[in-house]
Amino acid sequence: MKYHSEPLVPHKSALMQMPANLLAEDVCLPAAIIKKQALENNITWMQRYADARGVSLAPHGKTTMTPWIFQAQQAAGAWAIGVGSAWQAGAAMASGIQRVLMVNQLVGKANMQLIAQLQRHYPTVDFICCIDSIENARALSAFFASQQQTLNVMIELGVPGGRCGCRSTDAALALAKQAAQLPGLRLRGLELYEGVLHGDDPQPQVEALLRDAAQLACDMASLVDGEFILTGAGTVWYDVVCNIWLAAEKPDNCRIVIRPGCYITHDTGIYDAAQQQLLARDPVACDLAGDLTSALELVAMVQSVPEADRAVVNFGKRDCAFDAGLPQPVAHYRNGKSLAFDPQAIRSTGIMDQHCMLQLSANSDVQVGDILVFGTSHPCLTFDKWKALLLTDDDYNVLAELDTLF
Repeated sequence: MKYHSEPLVPHKSALMQMPANLLAEDVCLPAAIIKKQALENNITWMQRYADARGVSLAPHGKTTMTPWIFQAQQAAGAWAIGVGSAWQAGAAMASGIQRVLMVNQLVGKANMQLIAQLQRHYPTVDFICCIDSIENARALSAFFASQQQTLNVMIELGVPGGRCGCRSTDAALALAKQAAQLPGLRLRGLELYEGVLHGDDPQPQVEALLRDAAQLACDMASLVDGEFILTGAGTVWYDVVCNIWLAAEKPDNCRIVIRPGCYITHDTGIYDAAQQQLLARDPVACDLAGDLTSALELVAMVQSVPEADRAVVNFGKRDCAFDAGLPQPVAHYRNGKSLAFDPQAIRSTGIMDQHCMLQLSANSDVQVGDILVFGTSHPCLTFDKWKALLLTDDDYNVLAELDTLF
C-alpha cells in the first residue's frame, strides 16, 4: 500500500498521502471501505456456525472477488470457495484457494479451454462445476477427454420458473446416470440454490425442495465415486438447509456444504432483515456469541445543498448497489469530528450515476464539505463497482487497499 503521487491514480479512491484517514480527507472520496474488526467478526461467526452444525462452509466468493478476503476465509476453515464463472474460478485459484466450486454451468469452448488450462497450472486444486443437461455433459465430456483430463461435476437441481437446474428429481437422476458413464467426467454430487424461491412465505417450498434433494442424493449415491457432496444455502436459508439435510436420510459418505456469500460484510438492509428472521427461528445461531455485523460502508462528501431540505452527495449508481434499497446515512462528520446524528433527519431519496439526493428535515445541519458515512443493502453490487476497497479500523484509518478481480 502506498500513497499515489502520479497524475493518474490507479483507482478512484486513491490515497493521496500516508498514513491516510478518510475523515481527514486523505483519500479521494467517495470510497468503499471495509471495517477490519467487523469483517473478522463475520468470518469467524459463520465458520463457527458451520462447525457447530457439523457442515462444511464454501463461501460464495463472487460476492467480493477479493483475494485477500478469499484467503482469510480459507485460513479460518472454509472448505472451499464458491464462484459463478470460469474467470472467477481462475481468480480464486490464483489467490491460493485449494478447492473451488463453480456453482454454475461451464459452457463454450473458450471457457472449457480456460478451465483445462487452470487444471494444468493448478493440479492440486479441486475444481467442481455443475451440469443440468445431457447436451452440456456431452460437450464437456468430449472436450476434457480430448485434453486427457477429468472434470468434476455435480448435478444441479432447479425449480420450475427458476434459473438453471433440472426441473425434476427424475430428470436429475436420469442425467446423473448418463453423466456417470461419460469419459472425461467424474460425478461428485448434487447442488441447488434455494434462494430462487420467493413469495410471502417461501419456507415450506424451500423445505420441500431440500427434502426432495436429500432423497435424490440417496438415489444418486451409487453413481458417485467417493465422497458425496450435497450443497445449497445462500445467506438467507442456511439454517433451514442445515435443519432439513442433517435430519434427512442421505448417503453414508455425504458432506453437506453451505454457500452463504453476503454474510462476509453483511449489510444494513435486506441481509440484516434476513439474519434477524434467522435468529428468531434458529437456536443454534442464537447460542453463538455475537452476530453478523455490517462491515461495508460508503464514505462520501456533501457536494451541494441547493435547497434547505435537500443535499447532494458525491456518489451514485457507479459506486454502489441500488437494487435492494438505497444506501442510507449512518454517521455524520465535519472537520474530522463526529456530529450528532439522527437517521430520520437525513434520508437518501434518489440516485443517479454520480449523485445521491438526500431529504433533510427542518432541524438537520448539513453543510457542503461534510462527510457522511452510508450503510448499504446487498453488498455484491457495491463490490463490483470498485477496483479496490479500503480496509480500515473503526476510526477510519486506512490499513490496506484490497484489490478486487471482477
